[in-house]
Amino acid sequence: MATLGPEPRPHSQLTSAVLQTNLPLNRGLERALEDAANSGFLNLSTRKLKEFPRTASNYDLTDTVEADLSKNRLIDIPSEMCHLVSLETLNLYHNCIKSIPDTIISLQSLTCLNISRNQLSVLPACVCGLPLRVLNASNNKLNALPESIGQLTNLMELDVSCNEITALPRHIGQLKALRELNVHRNLLCVLPEDLADLPLVKFDFSCNKVSTIPVCYRKMTQLQSLQLENNPLQSPPAQICMKGKIHIFKYLAMEACHSDKMADALYLPDIDQHKKLDSDSGVGSDNGDKRLSATEPSDEDSLSLNVPMTNITEEEGLSKDDSSGYISTLTGAAHTRKHALTCVDRILKTCEEKHPLTRLTQHYSDTVDSISKVNMINQLKEAVEMLQDPNSCVTVYFRTLKTLESVDPQFTMRRKMEQHREELELIEQLRESIESRLKVVLPEDLGSSLMDGVVLCHLVNHIRPRSVASIHVPSPAVPKLSMAKCRRNVENFLDACRKMGVPEDKLCLPHHILEEKGLIKVGITVQALLDETSVNETLIT
Repeated sequence: MATLGPEPRPHSQLTSAVLQTNLPLNRGLERALEDAANSGFLNLSTRKLKEFPRTASNYDLTDTVEADLSKNRLIDIPSEMCHLVSLETLNLYHNCIKSIPDTIISLQSLTCLNISRNQLSVLPACVCGLPLRVLNASNNKLNALPESIGQLTNLMELDVSCNEITALPRHIGQLKALRELNVHRNLLCVLPEDLADLPLVKFDFSCNKVSTIPVCYRKMTQLQSLQLENNPLQSPPAQICMKGKIHIFKYLAMEACHSDKMADALYLPDIDQHKKLDSDSGVGSDNGDKRLSATEPSDEDSLSLNVPMTNITEEEGLSKDDSSGYISTLTGAAHTRKHALTCVDRILKTCEEKHPLTRLTQHYSDTVDSISKVNMINQLKEAVEMLQDPNSCVTVYFRTLKTLESVDPQFTMRRKMEQHREELELIEQLRESIESRLKVVLPEDLGSSLMDGVVLCHLVNHIRPRSVASIHVPSPAVPKLSMAKCRRNVENFLDACRKMGVPEDKLCLPHHILEEKGLIKVGITVQALLDETSVNETLIT
């Protein structure tokens, strides 16, 4: 009898078909686990996982330093991850995680945690007990940050954008290493003044409800990027904010002077000129006058200030001998600020005409030139801050005066040139020490050749074998080490230096090597290592 439709297959054939369908996925998963056991990098991204693979117990993952579980369907952080005590980077981006377990505190090597685009409503205090340098908790449902966030003393980047945070915790000012802060698209109404004391380079508080930028934010001298769009700002007003960071900081400096109750009562005819450096905003002034910004001085303004203070006081009739006469009439001198600024313009113009500075030599580096200018500006800014303090206005002025009188621009430049030459010699000495010991030729860019820590680890092992038990090295398959492995090499090198007797004050920091920003510090460390070992060898012989 004929039947309609395909003939049903036996149960065994169905089972075999299902296994063949899932076989490529299982093979890929097993290969990922096998690679993790060999390389220390676990990549399980975009695999639709709802839980950690059970077959992972068949592999030794204890040395895993980086794990990527992003773009899956995890509802919890797998407990297996909290057992990987060597883990330095954990990426859980784009899952369905609703909570962070307290057992995460066992990851005491974790420096980078990405928990963005999940469903977190609370960031637990246990996270603040980790040695994090980077924390990304953006695109969640957070309404607050833990009060213990100040414990993250190594934190350099914090991203909590696209949440529902209404206020930043008061202890956020304790994050003394913080360089980047992103609170974009939250519900903030007030910015904490403590942020002014942090070395922020990037700050994004756009799309919030902030109406006022604290005046003290003018002290954020390292800030390079400021994002504040889509806020109902009233101070500074919108027309100032649209002109950019420089004008914003000038406005804040002017507001600081306006809030000083003694601004009109205390006036020194020639001393009060420094207030112009911090109070004149220059916003909308297109008349061609040279103006000095308290945050980013121009070359012309900087050069006009490189004049000993004695010359300024003599031009305007204020000397040390008759300064007491001015002090006795301070309280009676009620000159207006407009008159004071007029005096300042006259003084600066006179100084520029009568005391022109010689140009720097062509072969002198722009970096050293900038340092000389910044040092002089910082001294004048100190005078401004002291003059704004009514309790120390007169006393501290003379201390600042003596400091400026002792400045010789030519001597400063000469000293900087000598210092620059000494630094170059130290870098060459570092290169020669490594090349002679390891019998290698390093690339021209010495900093980049040391940043992964491999050469330094080999150096310390050459001096004392097995000082660094395990070194992460590049391979043909992976020609460039991950940042986590580079950091592990660098930290192992520094630990070995400590064990071999190098003093703490001569040890560089990891970022001096990893970020190629401290070759001088690295040279001092290596030289101290060589000196220490040579002393020990002499004692043994």
